Amino acid sequence: MSEERSHGQGAAPGTAALPMREALITAALQLFLERGFEQTTVDDIVTLAGVGRRSFFRYFPSKEDVLFPDHERCLAEMTDFLSTGSHDDDPVGQVCDAARLVLRMYADSPTFSVHRYRLTKQVPGLRTHELSVVWRYERVLAGHLRERFTDRPDGTLRADVIAAAVVAAHNHALRSWLRSGGQGDVITSVDEALEFVTTSWGQGRVPTDAPPQELDDVMVVIAKRRVPMWRLVREIETTLDRD
Repeated sequence: MSEERSHGQGAAPGTAALPMREALITAALQLFLERGFEQTTVDDIVTLAGVGRRSFFRYFPSKEDVLFPDHERCLAEMTDFLSTGSHDDDPVGQVCDAARLVLRMYADSPTFSVHRYRLTKQVPGLRTHELSVVWRYERVLAGHLRERFTDRPDGTLRADVIAAAVVAAHNHALRSWLRSGGQGDVITSVDEALEFVTTSWGQGRVPTDAPPQELDDVMVVIAKRRVPMWRLVREIETTLDRD
């Protein structure tokens, strides 16, 4: 028999009917949870999945990648989403919407997401791999914002800070959900976290960098009805001169 064995021969129950890629993911997760990540080999995974060794590396460059199977697709979707957006849209709102594409990937597979989170907490190599993926998401967001902020002297700094804020807000809500075992409404939690970013940095925020007089230059005058207007104006002018 060739190295590329018939899919399903020798496979564990539950994997034989799955497409090859999904069978590899299912087998890997099962073994990682039963034996531990370090104790599981690629040969163990392909044996349980009932496929040949070359099949594994056709889909995944490394053992770590089998736990992050959809990130490349999600990165491509995010890049495409940002490139096709309108320049009339709020750029901060755009990158927040792009982050929601990542959330959907986690929310669509809650059990897998929770197991992966627990494994990454236990295995330093997986944690390092996860951080490298997060950094790539952040770079995509920052690159888009830099293009949108080219007319600002602080454009590069603003882009990097906002991209980091989007990732931090998204991950804050997502990890709270993962720590809970996938309980609760993660979509609402992430929406609330990203709303904080748009309120702080988006086009609709209060312009706190404006000069103080543009924000609070309002005077309320209380006067008796019979006071002559000329006297009232003079008193107002005198008060403004003192300020």
